[in-house]
Amino acid sequence: MSSTTPSIKANNHRIHPCPNEKKLSLVQELVSKNSNKDIIVVTSGDTKDIKETLQDNPKVTILDDRTLFNDTDLKCELLISFDLPQKAVIYMSRLSHTTSHAVLLLDKSEQNLLYPIETLLGRAIKQEPVSGFEYEVVQKTQTNERAPKKPLSKDQIKEVAKKRYEDSTKNTEKKSYDKSDKKPYDKKKSFDKAKDDKWAKNKKEQNKFLGKDENGKAIFSGKSGDRNHRYDGTPRDKYDAPKKKGRTIPIKALKKKEDSE
Repeated sequence: MSSTTPSIKANNHRIHPCPNEKKLSLVQELVSKNSNKDIIVVTSGDTKDIKETLQDNPKVTILDDRTLFNDTDLKCELLISFDLPQKAVIYMSRLSHTTSHAVLLLDKSEQNLLYPIETLLGRAIKQEPVSGFEYEVVQKTQTNERAPKKPLSKDQIKEVAKKRYEDSTKNTEKKSYDKSDKKPYDKKKSFDKAKDDKWAKNKKEQNKFLGKDENGKAIFSGKSGDRNHRYDGTPRDKYDAPKKKGRTIPIKALKKKEDSE
C-alpha cells in the first residue's frame, strides 16, 4: 500500500458545513473537544490566522499542504481540513496522515471541489452540521399580494354577476330591422358576355382552303395542318379503313370439322 493511500474508515470521516467567517471559531471548539488527541490542522492557504487563534497548542500541528506533503512520516489521530485544495489528489494525501479520524470544514463556495474527492473515495462523505456554526435558514415570508383570496359567498357572486351584466348592457342599443333597407333580388340579369367576361372564347371563323404553295402543300386561312385536311383541301375521315380486306376464315366451319374428327 502506498504512503499516500488513505486508510480511514467511512464512519470516522465527516464534513461540517460552515461559512468561512465561522471556521476559526469551529476549529477552536473541535480542538478543545478533542484535547486528548494528536491533531493536525491543514490548509491550502496561509496558516497565520489559525496559529493566532489556537495560540501554539502543543497537541496541535498547523501546516499548509506543501509542508505536510513533504513530511511523509508525520501522523495524527484527528485531521482537520480548514478548507479544500484545488486538486482532489492533494486532499487524498492529507488523509494518509491520519490514523483514526478526519474532519472537513466546508463552505458553500467549495462545494464544487467536493465531487472529485468523493469520486476518488468511491463514496459520499457524510455531512454533519454543528449547532451554532451551520448556515442560517432564510425563511421566505409571503407578501399580501400573493396571499390566497377568500372564496366569495353566493350573494357576493350574484352581485358581481349583476354588475357585469349592467355594465355590458349600459351603452348598447338594439338595432331595429327595416325591410326597406333590403335590396330587391333581380332574377334576370342582362349582360353582354363578350364585354363582361374577359375569359370568354372568341368565335372562330371557318377555316378555308386557299390553294397550294410552290411545293404543292395545301394552304388554309386559319391554323390547320395536314393532319386534319388532305392536300386537296377536303377534310380527312376519322378513320381510313383499308380498301382491300384480308382473308376471312369461317369459324363455324372449322368447329364442325373438329367435331367430325
